[in-house]
Amino acid sequence: MSRSLRCSVPFALALLSASVWAAPQDLTVISFGGATKQAQDKAYFQPFNASGAGNIIAGEYNGELSKIKAMVSAGHTSWDVVEVESPELLRGCEEGLFEKLDAGRFGDSANFVPGALTECGVATYVWSMVMAYDQSKQAKAPQSWADFWNVADFPGKRGLRKSAKYTLEIALLADGVKADDVYKVLKTPQGVTRAFAKLDQIKPNIQWWEAGAQPAQWLVAGDVVMSAAYNGRIASAQKEGMKLSIVWPQSLYDPEYWAVVKGTPNKALAENFIAFASQPQTQKVFSETIPYGPVHRQTLPLLPKDVQDQLPTAEANLAGARAVDAEFWVDHGEELEQRFNAWAAR
Repeated sequence: MSRSLRCSVPFALALLSASVWAAPQDLTVISFGGATKQAQDKAYFQPFNASGAGNIIAGEYNGELSKIKAMVSAGHTSWDVVEVESPELLRGCEEGLFEKLDAGRFGDSANFVPGALTECGVATYVWSMVMAYDQSKQAKAPQSWADFWNVADFPGKRGLRKSAKYTLEIALLADGVKADDVYKVLKTPQGVTRAFAKLDQIKPNIQWWEAGAQPAQWLVAGDVVMSAAYNGRIASAQKEGMKLSIVWPQSLYDPEYWAVVKGTPNKALAENFIAFASQPQTQKVFSETIPYGPVHRQTLPLLPKDVQDQLPTAEANLAGARAVDAEFWVDHGEELEQRFNAWAAR
């Protein structure tokens, strides 16, 4: 039995409300799939199942709230716990799609990074949208989003996520807007126009991605010379021997959250699972498997230095980075995504 499992079992057993002789209760947990889900399976799902606290049925989706809305509206909730991005957490909480949680169930808030414990969600990890490139295919290394726009010195296709979110911030950073001022500028009509005008400059050179695995695949194949990418996906490719590098300055970082779907009959078990997955030992296994930053402050000292250095929450990697403004995207996301889709289709 692994060290993490030995540490997790007593905790999980303490969470059981039913007799230890009862058959484990099923709990459906939906996340974004890929390398992240594999890490969640190793760090959270398998140990939780082994503890006898419950039986995780793991699924995946693309983060859209539409299916959750349909479940809640129909009064038939088949998902229990979902992984959501921060704007979707705020939006879903406002719309009554998620259960209100008792933050006290998850431990002292002082032990978590700021914003980890919210009304409807508990942060599970911190990730970054970074610039990545294949060092074996570049004569010199790009240093900033301005280099991303420099097709003269770095000819070839560039990968960007096919959405307004992150892409508009990146465009403004490339245009010289300071990280601290990005959302101040983007809140103005002139700022939005400025971002789209900047994107116009390289539109013929953009290759749009929609799946998190695509940037690493395209970089290795030589389809793109650099790409915006999730840091964990690039780190997984590095582990597999791919010669990919990350540019940390001007990265955008954001927590992912666990939320409990409104109307689930398994709310207590769902909260037990989230508490289980929020321990330093289980978070340590997750961050060792995929380098996303843990949210429990006692986790970092448990990790080897080489792992800490790859995390978005490492001090050096946060320097020059910008937190994604979730409230901005709740307030303006729908209109900006519509404008982006119309622009991309032209």
